[in-house]
Amino acid sequence: MERHGTQRRRCGRRIGGALTALAAAGGLLLTGCSGTGDGSDASKAERGFPAPRQSAGDQDLRDDTSRDPDDTSQDPDDTERAPDLLSTFALDVDTASYGYTRRVLAEGRTPDPAQVRPEEFVNSFRQEYPRPDGNGFTVTVDGARTGEEDWSLVRVGLATRLPERESERPPAALTFVVDVSGSMSEPGRLDLAKESLDVMTDRLRDDDSVALVTFSDEAETVLPMTRLGGNRGTVHDAVDSLEVLGSTNLGAGVETGYATAVEGLREGVTNRVVLVSDALANTGDTDADTILEKIGASRREHGITLFGVGVGSDYGDELMERLADRGDGHTVYVSDAQDAREVFCEQLPRHVDLTARDAKAQVAFDPATVKEFRLVGYDNRAVADEDFRDDRVDGGEVGPGHTVTALYAVRTAPGASGHLATATVRWLDPRTRTPHERSGQLDAVALHSSVGAAAPRFQVTAAAAYFADALRASGDTRLPGAPSLAQLTEDTEELADRTEDPAVEDLADAVRQADRLL
Repeated sequence: MERHGTQRRRCGRRIGGALTALAAAGGLLLTGCSGTGDGSDASKAERGFPAPRQSAGDQDLRDDTSRDPDDTSQDPDDTERAPDLLSTFALDVDTASYGYTRRVLAEGRTPDPAQVRPEEFVNSFRQEYPRPDGNGFTVTVDGARTGEEDWSLVRVGLATRLPERESERPPAALTFVVDVSGSMSEPGRLDLAKESLDVMTDRLRDDDSVALVTFSDEAETVLPMTRLGGNRGTVHDAVDSLEVLGSTNLGAGVETGYATAVEGLREGVTNRVVLVSDALANTGDTDADTILEKIGASRREHGITLFGVGVGSDYGDELMERLADRGDGHTVYVSDAQDAREVFCEQLPRHVDLTARDAKAQVAFDPATVKEFRLVGYDNRAVADEDFRDDRVDGGEVGPGHTVTALYAVRTAPGASGHLATATVRWLDPRTRTPHERSGQLDAVALHSSVGAAAPRFQVTAAAAYFADALRASGDTRLPGAPSLAQLTEDTEELADRTEDPAVEDLADAVRQADRLL
C-alpha cells in the first residue's frame, strides 16, 4: 500500500493536525476490511449484494430513508462501471476494552495491545446523531480531509431511538449470574457487584422480575425468577447472602443462568442474562464456543440476550467479549462505584429493551472516487459481503439510546468530487423478525476541509480512534509522522473544554497516563 508522510513532522495543536497520520499511513496499523480501486478486490465485490447506489440528488436517501429489503436492483449504468468496494460487519456496542484500558493505565500498567479494540474506544463517547421515531436506526455519514494528499476520515454513525420513559418500557425479566469464586474477593469485585445489585433492586419497577445465580466450583440458583413488587426484601436478602467461595466454573454459571431464565421466562417482556464476573475461568468449560453451544437452544428459541459486566484489575477480557458477541449481547467494564452505578442503575434499566436484532452494516465505496480504505477496528465482527442480506447470519443486538460508530481512513482519487460511499444498515424487528434497512450516503463535496473544521464530536471520534491505534503500536512501528501522546493530550484537553464533557476529560487523563508509560 502506498505510504505518505514518512518523515516525522510537528503537528498543530488541533485534532485535525494530530489525526493526519492516522489516514496518511494508509492503514499500517488500522485493521478491518479493505479494498483497492484498481480491480484487485473486484471478485469479492461481485459476490456481494452492494448497498443501493443513489444519485447525489436523492435527498431522501442522503438523510435517512428505508428501502425494500428484497429489492436488490441496481442503477441502469451498473453494468458499465466497476463493482462497489464493500465493507461489511456486525454492529457492536461493547465498551469494555476502553473501560478496562483506563483502569490498567490508572494503575500504572500498559494494556495488552491484543485487548485494545478501537471500535470500543470510539463507541464509548456520546454522539449527536439524529434519532429515529421508532425501532431501527438513522444513518449519518460524514467525513473530513486530513491534509495528507487524497486521504480523508469518513465516519458512519448509526443511532437508535431514545429510551422510553421508565414507566413506558416493557417489563424486564433479568437473571443475574454472579461470580463468587476466590478471585472475586479483591476489593472492587464482589463487594461492588453486591452494592450495585442492591441499588438496582430499588431502581427497577414492581412489574420487573429478577433471578439470582451464583457460581464458583459449581453453579447454584440462589433466587428463582421473582417479581419485585412486594418482594424487594427477599431479593436484598439473596444479594446480601453472597460470599466468596472456590474456583471459577464460568461455564456452569452461564449454563445454569440460562436454564433459570428459561424456567422463569415471561412472555411479552425482555428476557436477559446479566453475567457479572472477572472472567478468569479455571474450572469446567473455559472455551466461549463450548459454553455458548450448550445454551444455544435457549438463545435461539427464546431470544434471551447476554449482557456481560466485567470487573477486577485482572480481567478475562477475551472470554467475556467472545461470550457477549456470540451470545447476542454486549459487554461493559466497571472499575469503581461510579461506573457500577452508571451501568446497573442507569444503563441497564434504560437499555433493557431491544430495538434491533442481528443488525449488520455494509458500506459501499464508489470505485470511481475511492482508491482504498481501511476500517478502524471491528476485527472480529467482520461479515462476508454476500451474507449482508442473509438473515441467518448472526449480527449484533442493539437497544434504545445506543449509537454505533465506524471510522474509515479513505484514499480518494485525485480531484474526486462525486459520490464516495453509501452506508446501509439491516436489522430484524426484535419481535416479528421482519427485516428492515436504512441508508445514508456521502459525496466528496461534503467532506470538511480538515478534521479540525469538523464538528467537535467528529473530532472526539478521531481522537479516540487515534489513541487506540497508538496503544496497539509500539516503538518503531508507530505511524510515520504521528504526533506524540503529549500532543494528543493537549488536543483532547482542548476538546474537553469545548464539549464540557467529563467523558472527554477522562480520555485526556488516559492519554496523559499512557504518555507517561510508553
